[in-house]
Amino acid sequence: MSKQILIMGHKSPDTDSICAALAYAELKKISGISAKAIRLGKINKETRFILDYFKVTEPEFMNEIMGSQSVNENPDVILVDHNERTQTIDGIDNANIIEVVDHHRVVFSTANPLYYRAEPVGSTSTIIAKLYKEKNVVPTREMAGLMLSAILSDTVIFKSPTCTEEDKIIAKELEKIAGVSIDVYGKDMIIAGASIEGENLIDVVKTDIKLFEFGRKKVLVSQVTTAGVTKLLENKKEIQEVLGKIIKEENADSIVLMLTDIVLSGSELLFVGKYSIDIAKGFDTPTGQDSVFLPDVLSRKKQIIPKLTEILSEV
Repeated sequence: MSKQILIMGHKSPDTDSICAALAYAELKKISGISAKAIRLGKINKETRFILDYFKVTEPEFMNEIMGSQSVNENPDVILVDHNERTQTIDGIDNANIIEVVDHHRVVFSTANPLYYRAEPVGSTSTIIAKLYKEKNVVPTREMAGLMLSAILSDTVIFKSPTCTEEDKIIAKELEKIAGVSIDVYGKDMIIAGASIEGENLIDVVKTDIKLFEFGRKKVLVSQVTTAGVTKLLENKKEIQEVLGKIIKEENADSIVLMLTDIVLSGSELLFVGKYSIDIAKGFDTPTGQDSVFLPDVLSRKKQIIPKLTEILSEV
């Protein structure tokens, strides 16, 4: 009997991380392969809305892979929507990574060859949907709905600069199978995820946070989607104190918080930590200000990380 493959997105999972894992696990099962999607963190509000809408059970939680005395007994895993070790499950060295399906920068190496699928599209779920097509498998309404939701989430309903024509084409195909309207459903989904009223501030910041390594510099980048960044900034001092606590908890050097406003179609950037002055200067923050609003900046992957790479390489 073959081992069950564990398919996982990154820590602090977003919608694409969860939906891509679920949809790919389903495709594996249809192909006769034992597979199970797992999650490495708490489901966020947007993803909860999606799972409830399409009546799909959330993946089982797992936070660590324990070592085994035999390499053959180590679990086989597939990473989706990430490839950086700082973003994956603890104890990953105790697993056999057999596949990666991703749409981010490549910071990855293994001792053994593996299947690696990386494409510069707006969502990992776009690639998963293409894998369905390549295997001549039509996804169920539920899986089509999950993949469509992930594409709409990652591309902010096609507004993000990460969005490609391929994302739009795949989304239109999935829209028909899922039986929803992209315009109507997409807005309901984004709004459901953007509400942070009554939430603990630390939990909000950690909902979609990733650790990036720029040489020896460790920088956390969190993205919070909201429909009212101006109101949120009334508590800027409290937010900055929370960011300082998170830096210490995660043993990082700095943190960048993206408060992405879906109404204003831009992001307010806050910087805290060792490299905050350099980061603020690199993003042309006005003198004397500790944050800056960037119109049309919606993507962490395409608009923030490349700029941070440039800034921190000169520090």
